[in-house]
Amino acid sequence: MLILPAEADEALVSTAVDRISKVVTPEGGEIGQLDRWGRRRFAYEIADQHEGYYVVVKFTAEPSVQAELDRVLKLADEVIRHKVMIQPEKKAKATASPASA
Repeated sequence: MLILPAEADEALVSTAVDRISKVVTPEGGEIGQLDRWGRRRFAYEIADQHEGYYVVVKFTAEPSVQAELDRVLKLADEVIRHKVMIQPEKKAKATASPASA
C-alpha cells in the first residue's frame, strides 16, 4: 500500500508503480492487481498534509524482495507512507472426504 500526495496525477502513480515493478520483476516476481483508492482524509496529519492518494499494489515475489522494496519506497520522494504486507496463502479445499472404515 502506498500513500502519495493528494494531488497525485496519473504520471505520479505510474512512477510509483514503476519503482515497485523495477524491484519485483528482476527477482522473478510479477505485479498483479493495481487498486486505486483515491483521495482519503488522514486520521492525523502526516508530513504537514491532511489528505493522501491511496494505491494498493498486489504482487507475487520471493520473501527476500520485501526488504529491498521497503528500502526503495522509503527513499522515494513521492511516497508519503508505504506498507508492504504479506498475505497468507489460501488453502485448497479438500474435495474428497475421509473414508470411514
